[in-house]
Amino acid sequence: MPAEHRPRREVVTGVPRRVRRPPRDRPARSEITEQTALGDVYVRSLMRSQLRAAGYALGTLLVLVGTLPLLFALPAAALGSFFPSDPLLWAVLGVAVYPTLWLIARRYVRRAERNERDFTGLVEGR
Repeated sequence: MPAEHRPRREVVTGVPRRVRRPPRDRPARSEITEQTALGDVYVRSLMRSQLRAAGYALGTLLVLVGTLPLLFALPAAALGSFFPSDPLLWAVLGVAVYPTLWLIARRYVRRAERNERDFTGLVEGR
């Protein structure tokens, strides 16, 4: 066929489309709702991560605040007397403990919210 009788080839282009993933057999949300074994694994995973966050917060609280009586008793044992009206003691108990508690609680809440956000992302497939 001569070049003059051959039809002209045209390329059709357009905006690329997103490739759709095939839907899963069962979304994780239905696994949880129907209380299947896999849904139970998902929920236990969230509970473990929340318990771990609470354990870290409690452990930090025990180490930082729970050891204060021991720290106050050590100088009394070494010096032989204890002054309960010592200004340093009251400053630590009355002022320094509260920001420490607030920081521990704030870190716990942020970690718990992050755990829930991660779990929601896992369940919804994001």
